[in-house]
Amino acid sequence: MPVTPSYPGVYIEELPSGVRTITGVATSITAFIGRARQGPVNDPLMVRSFGEFERVFGGLWLESTLSYAVRHYFANGGSDALIVRIHNGATKASLAISGALTLEAKNEGAWANTLKLVVDHNTKDPADTSLFNLKVQNAAGETLENFPNASSNPANPRYIGGLLERESRLWRVSGSVSARPAADTYDLADPTPPAGVTVTAGSDGNALTLNQYTGSQANKTGVYALLKADLFNLLCVPPPSFTTDFADGDWDNFHQFCQDRRALLIVDAPRWADSAAAVSGIAGFTRHKNAAIFFPRLRAPDPLRENRLEEFVPCGAVAGVMARTDASRGIWKAPAGLEATLSGVAELSVSLTDKENGDLNVLGVNCLRALPNVGRVVWGARTLEGADRLASEWKYIPVRRMALYLEESLYRGLQWVVFEPNDEPLWAQIRLNVGSFLHNLFRQGAFAGTTPREAYFVKCDKETTTQDDINRGIVNILVGFAPLKPAEFVIVKLQQMAGQVQA
Repeated sequence: MPVTPSYPGVYIEELPSGVRTITGVATSITAFIGRARQGPVNDPLMVRSFGEFERVFGGLWLESTLSYAVRHYFANGGSDALIVRIHNGATKASLAISGALTLEAKNEGAWANTLKLVVDHNTKDPADTSLFNLKVQNAAGETLENFPNASSNPANPRYIGGLLERESRLWRVSGSVSARPAADTYDLADPTPPAGVTVTAGSDGNALTLNQYTGSQANKTGVYALLKADLFNLLCVPPPSFTTDFADGDWDNFHQFCQDRRALLIVDAPRWADSAAAVSGIAGFTRHKNAAIFFPRLRAPDPLRENRLEEFVPCGAVAGVMARTDASRGIWKAPAGLEATLSGVAELSVSLTDKENGDLNVLGVNCLRALPNVGRVVWGARTLEGADRLASEWKYIPVRRMALYLEESLYRGLQWVVFEPNDEPLWAQIRLNVGSFLHNLFRQGAFAGTTPREAYFVKCDKETTTQDDINRGIVNILVGFAPLKPAEFVIVKLQQMAGQVQA
């Protein structure tokens, strides 16, 4: 702040530079929506490895297409997965000990039906009749959670109600606690529990329908549960089951949401039997710039079926390839080509020829191919607006994703502008900060062009923001960039030199 001189001498005043660094957002946080064995419901939770997914959501499950998609995602280079668990009529397990307390599973599902609760009174103070030790064990007797010196007294800092709420992933207290439970092993799988003990089994509910996926915006359920998340870039919605697919029009329920959240929807093609079925089937899909469709499906070993080859949707593996490409090359590189190999995929459900690939590519269908000496790869990088006849400026996935990345980064990095004095000093700061951000991307090779002038521009002055705009509290910032478009077709022209005469 300005100094007030009061005595003869030298005064030091620090002046603001006007530099406010704009940081690029993450590019490959992938959201998954579907059924899982356990875990929080309609509450997006970040996991960063498949091991963490196993711990929180129960790992692979034959009723969960989501679990396999997440496994393929991490196997192909994914690093950040945002999981939204949904269900259709699942219920929670509970254990009521008469005259003591009632425990309820923290989330729905049959996962808790095989657990054991072991209670003993060997506490630090045997004279305190409110203290007890509680262990949660699985069917094999392995301890999953341990709560020593828990108390039935609400005034005690280790009151069992607060203790489980804070520290347990599995159980919570339902209602009030009247006394400590008797020392015993309470097995939820016991068909004849002891007298005074009531066990209510949890259930996994029914197969999902479209209603559970679409959810409610007001209640933030289904896909709208992602409104609770700060950021995601890719959205994977595996089908309701291994035998049921979404209808072509069902994907429309997710398009607008992805556009509002500046994310890309990865669409799994139906079970098209061959390229001819795909050519006719793609006509039923709504064209959208924030979506991309991939065909055919993957055939990979299933650990739950003796590693026999089973058919899976490709969304998880494709999202993993995108994350891997972003990390190694940048979001401006098309996630396709010889580098875009599909790990853990033994074969594809449909083997496509070059001509069949060409027929689908011009329609905006991204093909997965099996190439000799390379393996299974992603061999297409077009959005659902990528059909040649549409002539869309958002034809290519890397161009669209680059635009979404810039939009989200600038949206977050320019929040400080709100309520600042709307005049030339502010406009100069905006040009400086946005220009610095874009120039850094230019140096990384994110834009076409050999000079900054060819690669990008930032305009914010009295031409973009008129006096009428100022009177209405508006500042207009015009940002342009020259996108890098993939070399989709490589044409080699070969000419024979015959009869050439030296000059």
